[in-house]
Amino acid sequence: MTPEMILTMIMLTFAVVLFVFEWVRVDVVGIIMMVMLPLTGLIAPKEAFVGLSSNAVCSIIAVIIIGAGLDKTGVMNQVAGPIIKLAGNSENRVIALISGTVGIISSMMQNIGAAALFMPATQRIAKRMELPVSRILMPMGFCAIIGGTVSLVGASPTILLNDLMTLGGEKLAPFGLFTQTPIGLCLLATAIVYFLVFGKYILPAAKGEADRGVTATLMDEYKALGNTFEFQVPEGFSGPQTLQELDIRSKFLVTVVAIHHVGEKGINLVPHSHNEIFGFDDIAVVGKEKNIRKMAAELGWALKDGLDTFVESLARTSAGMAETVVSPRSELIGKTMNEVNFKDLYNLNPVALFKGNRIYYTGLTQIALNMGDALLLQGPWERFHLLKNQPQPRALTFATPLEGEILRPQKAKLAIFWLGLSLLQIIFFKIQLSVALMSGALGMIITGVLSIDEAYRSVDWMTVFLLAGLIPLGMAFEKTGTAAFIATRVLGLLGHPTPIVLLTAVGIMTSCFTLFVSNVGATVLLVPLCMNMAVMAGADPRMAALVVGLSASNTFMLPTHQVNALIMRPGGYRTIDYAKAGFIMTILFLAVELTIIYFFYGVQ
Repeated sequence: MTPEMILTMIMLTFAVVLFVFEWVRVDVVGIIMMVMLPLTGLIAPKEAFVGLSSNAVCSIIAVIIIGAGLDKTGVMNQVAGPIIKLAGNSENRVIALISGTVGIISSMMQNIGAAALFMPATQRIAKRMELPVSRILMPMGFCAIIGGTVSLVGASPTILLNDLMTLGGEKLAPFGLFTQTPIGLCLLATAIVYFLVFGKYILPAAKGEADRGVTATLMDEYKALGNTFEFQVPEGFSGPQTLQELDIRSKFLVTVVAIHHVGEKGINLVPHSHNEIFGFDDIAVVGKEKNIRKMAAELGWALKDGLDTFVESLARTSAGMAETVVSPRSELIGKTMNEVNFKDLYNLNPVALFKGNRIYYTGLTQIALNMGDALLLQGPWERFHLLKNQPQPRALTFATPLEGEILRPQKAKLAIFWLGLSLLQIIFFKIQLSVALMSGALGMIITGVLSIDEAYRSVDWMTVFLLAGLIPLGMAFEKTGTAAFIATRVLGLLGHPTPIVLLTAVGIMTSCFTLFVSNVGATVLLVPLCMNMAVMAGADPRMAALVVGLSASNTFMLPTHQVNALIMRPGGYRTIDYAKAGFIMTILFLAVELTIIYFFYGVQ
């Protein structure tokens, strides 16, 4: 073992220790590697930063921007809607539907692309169903990686296999597009079942502020508020009656925030006291559950199990609450909300007024406002943004951040066009992945789907620097001969194993290598070595190559794979979370892969 090999192993161990104990953030580990490797002479200075311009990193940047464009135009809302309807209120169904969908998509396109494009939809689904996003993103990410094993073109290692399968100067019979499909589908099914059965034990479930949202926090702060409920007015209702006549707010301490009249397409999201209620109308109200049930009993209205008619319009991603304060030079000072026609002026619903040391939930529109009074408002996020973007001096100042954003649905067709153009270049014209995806991202910026600032903000730079730092580490591993040395020694220790024992060792070794070396690098290095060992052991060299190609996707225990790095920050994951969920997944992957090969691919 040469001094360069020993130094490489020291650097590798140092990186793993930093990952495990989290003394510094993972992207800082990547930057440390970029600096330390050329200083120690393991790689040339010009190779240290090659990761920042690599195909993988540039592809990730581009596909994140494309995903942000699809999200900004509301396309991902349309994707999320059917999944939510199919899943109902079941977390397990959400995990199964999202993970299965992404897994199948990634069987025909690069897994990082499938994960990045679907991540905004996954985050929206988690918000709308009030689920911790950490419980959904990791199953999605793992299944995106595994989806690459379903077809020969699903992941870079298997794409390379046919070119690498040369033995004694002769090309071996190539694998077909779906040769590995039974194995990949079994692996995907295993991963989904694994998370459905053990997810509650292995996935982090901490509900931070980002998961709960500002609206939920405000409802906790204002004690008379509880949640949003939906009623249906019965056919025999003695109406029509106006909201003022029903006097719902004063009697039951609840606020009507939406009305839908039967037979009409539109929804009234800013109900006025003069609006009439008819039989079969749907009503959305905000209040405490005991008050809601009292209201249902007295009025004879049917309380629904959850939001139905208003599931889209009042979803957390579409509408919510914000706390505002009457500004020093506000036009509202000394006036009541009735006097200024508040609802017509701002198109928002006043829910509560904090004045002095008292919170008012009824009679809000009759109280004169003073500087410093806090108004709790409810309504669509776009209307909050319009209020926030008014020129100074503004009548109201926001005391809480806004969860939602202004979407650009008029740009949805353009966003889909640029995504389609990128995929067209990749599939039919064989344009390099990073170039094709970057052209789509650039198209979105030029045509106004996203501004350039929004594109920069959408990129998770922690992911970029983590991967850019690990690429030169993998280069050092290969360049110094450390990888080849370890592989040769491990295979040499096996002596004369049976074919299945050899394939098991190959699978384990590839799974370990691919945690630190790129999956392409591990495949290029190990396929020739393992094929020769298979011939000596009397095994099929094609099966040895297939195990290497598939096992190169068995990378779950560290956030070193592009997909794992991509979901790390949005999911709030730590390295220990990957180790905890990924260790069992790694064992299951190898067990299922080798079992299917043993029984159905002629390996004895």
